[in-house]
Amino acid sequence: MPDPAERRVWRVWLGLAAVVAVIGGGVGLTVSRCTRAPETAGTKAERQVAAAATPVVLPLEAKDWRGKIDYRALDARIRTMMADRSMTGLAVAVVEDGRLSFVKGYGQTTPNDGEAVNADTVFRWASLSKTVASTLSARLAGEGAFSLQDSLARFGVSLRLPGGAEQTLTVEQLLSQRTGLPRNAYDGWLEGGRDPKTIRQALGTVPPQCPPATCHTYQNLAYDTIREVIEASTHRPYAEEARQKLFLPLGMGSTTIGMEEIRGERHWARPTRYGRESILAEAYYRVPAAAGVNSNIVDLARWMQAQMGLAPAVLPARVLEEIQRPRVLTNRPYGNSPLGRSLDKPAYGLGMRSFGYQGHRLAGHSGAVDGYRSTMMFDPATKTGVVMLWNSESSLPFKLQAEVFDLYYHLPFTDWLQLKGSDAVEVAP
Repeated sequence: MPDPAERRVWRVWLGLAAVVAVIGGGVGLTVSRCTRAPETAGTKAERQVAAAATPVVLPLEAKDWRGKIDYRALDARIRTMMADRSMTGLAVAVVEDGRLSFVKGYGQTTPNDGEAVNADTVFRWASLSKTVASTLSARLAGEGAFSLQDSLARFGVSLRLPGGAEQTLTVEQLLSQRTGLPRNAYDGWLEGGRDPKTIRQALGTVPPQCPPATCHTYQNLAYDTIREVIEASTHRPYAEEARQKLFLPLGMGSTTIGMEEIRGERHWARPTRYGRESILAEAYYRVPAAAGVNSNIVDLARWMQAQMGLAPAVLPARVLEEIQRPRVLTNRPYGNSPLGRSLDKPAYGLGMRSFGYQGHRLAGHSGAVDGYRSTMMFDPATKTGVVMLWNSESSLPFKLQAEVFDLYYHLPFTDWLQLKGSDAVEVAP
């Protein structure tokens, strides 16, 4: 990784200039303001790309919200949700028909005397970080660094599976969560402070839930094995490879990987539980491919735009098809809740979920670690979606996603939030 001074330089100028030049026409990745890149920042090619960026005003105010969705009604609905005591701070962005149409922060970075959350506030992505690992893997595979059909044994990884299955399990099967291990195997050991590589070696003794490659069982420790694959293939640290291949060319200037990175931010949301600030936990930062990314909401929106196909020079269509194509059926991502029951044919691609909703196919991922939650859900066909980052353990924003899509699809209002005792605003198309 570069030293802190160098990181500050490239993040300042890159955070102010999105890379419109890489999208090959059509709808651009949007930014708040644009400044000239200093001559010392980035490579010559990176400076040329930044200089070509088109400055666009972020839709932070009601006068700048635009699209089919009634954003004033959505804003009122979110403010009602934020009154619930389970919420602390929240950042939301909506991309509609490929264009960033709504960005707003709510609440505070800490429960009592924190600063107001805004578009610059940095949060943890938690398990939404898996989309970075899978996307980077698919791109490297497309460039010939390795094949998604290579067995893990080729890379000398630390992972051991029951019956020696690591000898035959492929990169593709790893990224689609088909190790056969019980769900979240040995996460408790990770939270207890044990070394991830040592834990991965111990997974070989765990009774399997199913034969490898035959079912979906969600993992963190095992999933982070992809970091070892990438580092063995590129001879570069995982975080640096993600920075060079993805974050820099997409203009994601606030995006980092690691606990020290978020602590070094000027504006970051602290983790909270039960209305109180809690300790920033290191455990899942030690499996960065599974849960190590941080950013503000604008960068997460850029990431979603790239997943929609709006940055083909960085993420070609063939890469997106690899990531988003369903590989294995899963359980309902939101359980037996009303929202969970409304999603049909849930499946998992490469670090990316997909499911049907009201006749539309949606894709995305969510995340949860101590004191933080995150989510990204989008319709690839219409290039419309919502991203949210929040610093509490509330489940309410997950439910709000459905209300955003109901507004876009002009569906009758459904009170997905079901706030008890609230003066809930009914949002009608």
